[in-house]
Amino acid sequence: DSSAGIGTMTFYDPTSTVFGGLGHAITDVDTGEIMPLLSGEIVSVDIEGAIKGVGGTPGELRGSFHTDTIIGSLQQNRETGVFGVLDTPPSQGVVMPVALRQEIQTGKAYIYTTTEGNSPHMYEIEIERVNLTDANPTRNMVIRVTDPTLLATTGGIVQGMSGSPIVQNGQLIGAVTHVFVNDPTRGYGIFAENMIKTIQSLEKVQLDNIS
Repeated sequence: DSSAGIGTMTFYDPTSTVFGGLGHAITDVDTGEIMPLLSGEIVSVDIEGAIKGVGGTPGELRGSFHTDTIIGSLQQNRETGVFGVLDTPPSQGVVMPVALRQEIQTGKAYIYTTTEGNSPHMYEIEIERVNLTDANPTRNMVIRVTDPTLLATTGGIVQGMSGSPIVQNGQLIGAVTHVFVNDPTRGYGIFAENMIKTIQSLEKVQLDNIS
């Protein structure tokens, strides 16, 4: 069976050409099980707008795929995200270090996400809670969108924003993973450290700085 959808690439390592995205697995809609991956492709997308999320109904990003231009391959679908190799480097990005979980603090942070076109923008959020245990490796932080522009456009976190990088103090600390269905302004984030550890276990790649 084939599946396609909009998601966000979290990081890319220019040395190994490995990327990670989503921050959670692609799962079977009926069983919730992680879908086995035979092969996959990554293409760019133009975001044409968003359906705003409201209490009880998640919103979503809407866009069109550039299926004629394959920019990379998906190789792993794991609990902490999807991972693969890019053939074409991203045209934009910022090189920054990855924070350890102990460095993450509650308070102000930012996410990079795209709500129109294909250029990401930075939006302010609040980290309300940090869970340093590994009880759930994709729900390590509770975040709340505070940026008025993003709230006006999407209502908060919507489908398609999974994988949006979370940045604090100039470091990549994580990625957006889930929305609270009853409160789209709030949701969960995964530690970037958890995604990096998955890549290291799969590809034996050491990532010091990524973009």
